[in-house]
Amino acid sequence: MSLAPSDVCHALTAHGELGWMRNSDLTPSPTDSADSADVPSIGVAERLIAEQLRDGVDSAFRVDLERIRFSPYFSRLSAVTQVIPQAGSGTVIHNRLTHSLKVTAVARSISVSLRNRGGDAWNTITELGGCDHIVVQAAASAHDLGHPPFGHLGEQVLDRLARERLGLTDGFEGNAQTFRILTDLDNCDASQRGLNLTVAVRAAVLKYPWARGDWSHDGTTPPNQLPRGVGIDREAGAAKFSAYVLDADELAEVKSRYPRIGEHQQTVECSVMDVADDIAYSVHDLDDFYRAGVLQYPTVAAELDGWLDNQTVLSQLDDATLEATLRTPGNSLERAWRHIAKKDAWIADEGEFRDAVLRVKEGLVEGLLSIPFDGGIDAERRVAAFTRHWIDRLKGAIAVEANPNVRSGHVRLARDAWHDVVVLKFVHTRFVLDRADLTIYQRGQARVLESLVEGFHAWLADPIDAPRAPRRLLDSVEATIESYAELSRTGSTRGGDTVRLGRARAVIDYIASFTDAQAMSAAALIGGTSDRLWDDGRSL
Repeated sequence: MSLAPSDVCHALTAHGELGWMRNSDLTPSPTDSADSADVPSIGVAERLIAEQLRDGVDSAFRVDLERIRFSPYFSRLSAVTQVIPQAGSGTVIHNRLTHSLKVTAVARSISVSLRNRGGDAWNTITELGGCDHIVVQAAASAHDLGHPPFGHLGEQVLDRLARERLGLTDGFEGNAQTFRILTDLDNCDASQRGLNLTVAVRAAVLKYPWARGDWSHDGTTPPNQLPRGVGIDREAGAAKFSAYVLDADELAEVKSRYPRIGEHQQTVECSVMDVADDIAYSVHDLDDFYRAGVLQYPTVAAELDGWLDNQTVLSQLDDATLEATLRTPGNSLERAWRHIAKKDAWIADEGEFRDAVLRVKEGLVEGLLSIPFDGGIDAERRVAAFTRHWIDRLKGAIAVEANPNVRSGHVRLARDAWHDVVVLKFVHTRFVLDRADLTIYQRGQARVLESLVEGFHAWLADPIDAPRAPRRLLDSVEATIESYAELSRTGSTRGGDTVRLGRARAVIDYIASFTDAQAMSAAALIGGTSDRLWDDGRSL
């Protein structure tokens, strides 16, 4: 397979051979562009606004990585919930920033390992556009920038409020918000709108490379033949997506620079970041739950043993009976197996699943959980050993495919490791996310977000008080209204009522940029209950 000039440059940059080149050096010549329709008009190291590299900077991608890590949106992640809140759990609990840093470390390790492996796998990667370890790190650092306050709960609540209360058909989605931050909301010395990142880094954050509405008319394709993240309620569009209507044209432009990547596939660098996210999420979060005393040996052991000891009997239960008896140890794990067997038949294997349950039982249950965490040195060493074992195992089990299944990526976990992650995530969901004490706390957080959306939306609609709204919010309203107006001027039917949509999207952008503490303080202010008016007001 021949390579377009920009693809060659990108692939060589991964080896460090062209890391010194300026953006202008990576642009194909007019002659090259005329020779093939597959040759992109700009290289993957180009930016929307041309910039010259500063002295001492080895590549354009390094600039992107620094811009992301110096962004205030990156800093705020230190005060945003990962899974369980830090309040009451101690400082050892992961937040979105520490999670992002660990995803970055795992992603870099995978990228370097793939380069060192060489052979057919690296040849395939090169033909697909390359895998630069700095691009991978930039994408991993950026991947959670769009997460709102209160973790995944906040994402779900803001999506519902955006669609049902504010009339935004594409609602809210953390990955789409990330792309919007990078390309529109944040700014840098070169651009007032966005960080002016290279094509490669913008492409590498597109975990779900489509807009929500792209799937709203697909009602016939079975869910197990759809890309991961599309979901089953296609009348409302995709469940997971990487761009709102305001940013859909830029998404399409970025994707066009990778002509050898399938329509619904991630770039190689994005798939490396995605795999690293899965690994970090499934392993490091279990550390948190163990430290916090949430994961207990008896309950986890009973569930895994219940399935291992009764696998044949459980497999013969009909779905209705299984659903009615989920409290019986082993039954929830049987339901999890049936779910992946139906959804991911391309890789799911009952024997591999059983082997994974046995490995998790040995490493997590009989290993880590067998001795309660007491905060001592020995306990910390056990946590470190558990983490290192599983991280090394998973990041060392990587497969590369030129033509992956529609529900997979060009870089993915090998079959055994894939099943390990399924079982680790099951433990996470069954024994943490389904807890009543966490649920009641999250319901309170949902009410905080509801009050913020209602309060700020009503404020902007008040002709007398609207001019006194926070300056950052007013600036965002003005810019977002203009963005919707531009869609209308170009003849797009996505423009709609520009003022209403601009206000609505600006309110969601504004609230999504809060930390957990800022959201709580702003809710107290807007509800008239704050006793720290001037302190809380500074965060607006």
